[in-house]
Amino acid sequence: MKIQAVKGTRDFYPQEMRLRNWIMDAWRRVSIRNGFEEYDGPIFEYLDLFAAKSGPEIASQLFNFTDRGGRNLAIRPEITPTLARMVNAKINSLPRPIKWFSMPRLCRAENPQKGRLREFFQWNIDVIGENSVLADAECIYVCVDAMRELGLTKDDVQIRIGSRAVTTEFLKLIGVPDEKLDSILPVLDKRAKVPDEAFVEMAKNAGLDDKQIKHICEFQDLPAADAVKEYMIQHALVTGGGVVPGVGELQQLEEILAVFGIRDYWAIDFKVVRGLAYYTGIVYEVFDKGQSMRALAGGGRYDNLLEVLGGPKVGACGFGMGDVVLGIMLEEKGKIPKDLIEQRLDFFVINPDSARPKDGQDSNQVANNAIAGGRRVIEMVTQLRSRGVATDFDYSCFGMPLGKQLKEANRRGAAKAVIIQPDGQTVSIKDLSTGSQKDGVPIKDFLENPGRAS
Repeated sequence: MKIQAVKGTRDFYPQEMRLRNWIMDAWRRVSIRNGFEEYDGPIFEYLDLFAAKSGPEIASQLFNFTDRGGRNLAIRPEITPTLARMVNAKINSLPRPIKWFSMPRLCRAENPQKGRLREFFQWNIDVIGENSVLADAECIYVCVDAMRELGLTKDDVQIRIGSRAVTTEFLKLIGVPDEKLDSILPVLDKRAKVPDEAFVEMAKNAGLDDKQIKHICEFQDLPAADAVKEYMIQHALVTGGGVVPGVGELQQLEEILAVFGIRDYWAIDFKVVRGLAYYTGIVYEVFDKGQSMRALAGGGRYDNLLEVLGGPKVGACGFGMGDVVLGIMLEEKGKIPKDLIEQRLDFFVINPDSARPKDGQDSNQVANNAIAGGRRVIEMVTQLRSRGVATDFDYSCFGMPLGKQLKEANRRGAAKAVIIQPDGQTVSIKDLSTGSQKDGVPIKDFLENPGRAS
């Protein structure tokens, strides 16, 4: 019986694992240098934790089960509820602001497609216990910092920034009642993702009339925060002295992001609403510049989540970036380093003494020489590895011909071959990329400073 991997999951062979580690190492470097600490939680939680955040219908969108004790559990589809639970448990002892990051493996029960799988990794950056726009701005900066770390430039990606607060206030001003906001906001979030006629139909089904739909389309196409109040005054939605909640925050965000020096990486886009109900303020999504793929990352402010999960009302913001779309984008844009594809070793240690005697040679002596050479290989490999140098050898080093060992060294992606000479005192170091070779290097000198040879 042939058993395949479950649809929507991935097997990480060594080549794929190198890419995964390269991405996650970049995420970790960026997080730490921006002052964030790493955390993690259990891979499954009580189903109620996710239902409290997203509603009971979430059960159909994740993998849930009943354990032997009759408890309803679920494999985590995201880690933000776990984060909120953990912070709530120690809310009075944790110094604020809480700046944490995580890179969990997540699972969602959905139909696999390009850029979306049932199992994936997600980098999460969160700031909890801070209400200022500066926290939102720093999260956006960290997102840009990671993209630059991975080689993505302003010509490759763009952060599209909206405001849940501004959009909600605008809907109220055009006559949308409070009780309909939660059902209409997700519709607005789909406008950029569906044809115009499909959006109009969805909006009407949600209870919006033609005039309201026209207003919404015009509002969502406004280019900047400054244009919002001007539009509302022009259409008599507010008076000249009226204050539109959220606009001031967006203007402040624009100023801070300019100070961070990332002006070319973002644009205001009120079509970005984010479908999840717990967002309360600034929201954003990251797309490839041509928006030919689904969002690379997304996040925003969620000041009510800790309170919903039984804690105090505490300001919070953050974002998540999945590895699936990111991997596709990096590959399509040629950003994956070529040397990442192949295994990389610093050295491959070789015994040049073949166990095959030539005409006239004593076969026993030849075999003994090969065995002695193989032992020297193992000794040198052990010493190099103890110094933290990536080193390997061939299991047939007790008698394989030199040419075959060099071929194996190339296949394994070694930078240099270290050929131990029969005198047991010197080595030859061969650069496998250029073919140049340095002979007569004392073993003692080489081991004292292998970095000089690499």
